[in-house]
Amino acid sequence: MIDLKHIQKTNAGLARLAGQKFSFEADGLQKAMRKVGRRVPKALHRQAAVLIEAEQLAGHPKIRLGLDAEKVAAAEAGLRAGLEAVDPADRRKGFVLGLLGGLSFNLIAAFVLLVVFLKWRGFL
Repeated sequence: MIDLKHIQKTNAGLARLAGQKFSFEADGLQKAMRKVGRRVPKALHRQAAVLIEAEQLAGHPKIRLGLDAEKVAAAEAGLRAGLEAVDPADRRKGFVLGLLGGLSFNLIAAFVLLVVFLKWRGFL
């Protein structure tokens, strides 16, 4: 049987973990996953949806009996593993390298266009 306080504590811990990995603060797991957005795979969003639904349904005494504890535990383990695999330093490095790559391509393209223009006008 799933305890409401346990699932709330688990979801709050996962929301804190997501906030630490992606540099934000969120009140609950649903808001945290909304802020994470497409930076994580859809599978993690599906696992978070299982946990959010379990938290909502665990408050009702009769519906709580129908919840699958193994499915909830697997979703929690999968989501925790997926969030722990995120490396904030690697994300920052990838962002900077992508920015520098785009900038360097634009500079090379502008230089090539300048050389072609100067050759066309007869200055070279």
